[in-house]
Order: sequence, then structure tokens, then C-alpha cells
Amino acid sequence: MHATWSRLKKSVCGLLAGVTALSIVLAVPGPAQVSASSNATINLSAEKQVIRGFGGINHPVWIGDLTEAQRETAFGNGDNQLGFSILRIHVDEDRNNWSKEVETAKSAIAHGAIVFASPWNPPSDMTETFDRNGDTSAKRLRYDKYADYAQYLNDFVTFMKNNGVDLYAISVQNEPDYAHTWTWWTPEEMLRFMKENAGSINCRVIAPESFQYLKNMSDPILNDPQALANMDILGTHLYGTQISDFAYPLFKQKGAGKELWMTEVYYPNSDANSADRWPEALDVSYHIHNAMVEGDFEAYVWWYIRRQYGPMKEDGTISKRGYNMAHFSKFVRPGYVRVDATKNPDTNVYTSAYKGNNKVVIVAINKGTSAVSQTFTLQNGKASKVTPWVTDASRNMTAGSSIKVKGGSFTAQLPAQSVTTFVGELAH
Repeated sequence: MHATWSRLKKSVCGLLAGVTALSIVLAVPGPAQVSASSNATINLSAEKQVIRGFGGINHPVWIGDLTEAQRETAFGNGDNQLGFSILRIHVDEDRNNWSKEVETAKSAIAHGAIVFASPWNPPSDMTETFDRNGDTSAKRLRYDKYADYAQYLNDFVTFMKNNGVDLYAISVQNEPDYAHTWTWWTPEEMLRFMKENAGSINCRVIAPESFQYLKNMSDPILNDPQALANMDILGTHLYGTQISDFAYPLFKQKGAGKELWMTEVYYPNSDANSADRWPEALDVSYHIHNAMVEGDFEAYVWWYIRRQYGPMKEDGTISKRGYNMAHFSKFVRPGYVRVDATKNPDTNVYTSAYKGNNKVVIVAINKGTSAVSQTFTLQNGKASKVTPWVTDASRNMTAGSSIKVKGGSFTAQLPAQSVTTFVGELAH
């Protein structure tokens, strides 16, 4: 089931990956080092979204559980650990499988992470087949079972709580608009459930988890006060979503007090054994950058934590893709706030900035084939020095020498095709 899903989604993402690859192929080598065309200004008082965290899914029913050592790698935040602060789990339609989710979820919580859950299918006695555009085997939740389905989600929340896992949130449906091998929901059906049934769920509610941030799934919820009152987190996936569609003006208008999460993606592809390809893996940090800056997402959640195209390889070691995620997850901790930063100070250079726990964190990506000398200027806050951490073709999260901040500015070298995270203590 999930293998077919990966293949289908890979084709959806192919165009974007192709554009990225083309830009790399066409890049013209320049001198060994160039100076950025403009400073990157970090305005520490211009606050944006609160960051809930970064993470991925564990799916023991489909691919096997994370081992104890792999849990440490995923949720620990020491050397050679990912620092993930969010775990997504699967609500299986067979209650006998629920216990398989417990141990990794407990470990995540013990490490300070939050856990949320998404269902792919209701129990079979709650579903029916229908004719969807000629597909007579399409499946949906029976209209007379909406209340029972809400209770079923409550049962999962209660089961996990009784086993030591307080879920942060639960979703109504994984990808209701891409349900070729699971359960379809129309925008109208999702709206009805959110209005009439979601209020009885004893947990924060995530909806609608569109596969491609298709706004036709979420607009009706945002435009209906009763449905909106019952939604705590607007969740979406970004498979094939154009960066120009990351912004959501209606959510800005109507979503006060709600959270905005990116709850599943892999990027730029799910090719076998692709996790260490370079510079392709740099696209992961670039995608996160755009999710944070253009999309204002508070959470960024990968698909499988452990997979040959994921942040952790099958042998339990962190991949190049994983280190690109770690440049955010290890340093931008839950409760940090994104602050305004010059997002594109030079061709192929992208920056975002965050503050929390008396720290400033700047993530700078250089997608170009030449090193760049980039100046950063801090406004409305001071730091005496910053420490850089670099991942490029030959390095993985390597700490560099501290850089002094003079007159509110510092200049750093961004290696060709690299991501660098700068961390500084803010002066009181």
C-alpha cells in the first residue's frame, strides 16, 4: 500500500525535483569566494511564528519499529543525534496494533518531544465503498458513523494515555484528498465532521491534512466559525506544492489562536538509497527554509524517520538529508520564535533566524557552487560571538571557531553548496 503511495507521490514531486536539479546543472562556477551582494539583517524584535518543532513518523505496522538506539538518535540532542521534538504515529484501523506505537512514543516524550497521531482508515465496519469518478472501490466513512468515528479517535487517545503517552493532537484523516488506497473525504464531508463531531474529541484536533496544501480542503473550515472552533491545528502536507502556494492569506485572516503545521513530506524524492546524495540533500534545508519563511509553519514533519531516503538510514546512522534537518531541529527548539531576517541576501543564499532561551539562531544556506562571504547584522538585540555549524559535501554538522560580533555585525564564510547554523548567546 505505502510502496504504491511513494511511487505515486514521487511522480507528483518529480517536476519540482527536476527544476532543482536543472538549476544545479546550469550553475556557472565562479571564483573561489565571492562577497554577498547585501547584508543579512536579523531584526530580533520582529517576531513571527512560534516554532513547535521538527520530526517524522514512526510506523511499526508498515516498516518496523525504531530500535532503542534509533530512538536515542532520533530524539536525543547530543552529538550524532537529530534532536527531533515531534513524533507522528499511525492510528491503525485494527485496535490490536495500537500497542505497537507505545514504546517509541514513550521514548519520544521522555526526551521532551510531543506526539501526534493520524489515521488512514476507520475500522472496516464504519466504511462503505462508493463510485468516485468511475472507481467503484473507493472508500469513505459512512455518514451514519461520524459520531462513532469520533469516539474511535477518542478511544485511541485514551489507550495511549493509559499506556503513558499523552497525545498532543490527533488528526481526522491522513490525506483525505489523495486516498486511492485509503479513505476519501470531500471538503463538504470534512466540514460536516468538523462542525458536528470534532468538538467531542478529547484532544487537540488536526485537520484536514491535504496531500498538497490544496486550500479547497481547508477554506471551508476556516470560513465556518463552528468548524474552526473545533480545529486546533491546520495540518497539511507539501507533496509537489509550489513555494508560491506556501503562503495562506485566509489562515492569516481567520486562524488566530490556531497552529499551522506541515505534518508530512519527503523532499525532493523517495528514490532508493538517495539520503546521502549531495548536493541534492541540500534541498531539504532549502525546503524547510521556505516552509518556515514563506509558509510560516510552526512544525515540519518528515515521512519515515528511518528509511533509505530519510533523515536516518536503515543502519540507524544520520544521513545527509538528516543533517540538513538537524541544522534546524537541534538548534531551533520548541517555543523558539522565528524573527525577521533578510531571506535571500544574495543569489543562491537563503537565511532565516530564530530566538529562544536567550539565544539567536541563524540558518544560512548557500546553494551556489562558490563560497560566499556573508555579513550578518543584528538589530534590537546583541551577541558578543556566534558559533557556526557546517554541513557540506565533506562535513556533517561540524563545529567551527567562534566568530566575534563587532558593532552588531559579523561576517562568515558560507562554503559552496552548504548549510550553516550560527548560534549566539544574547546579552541581557
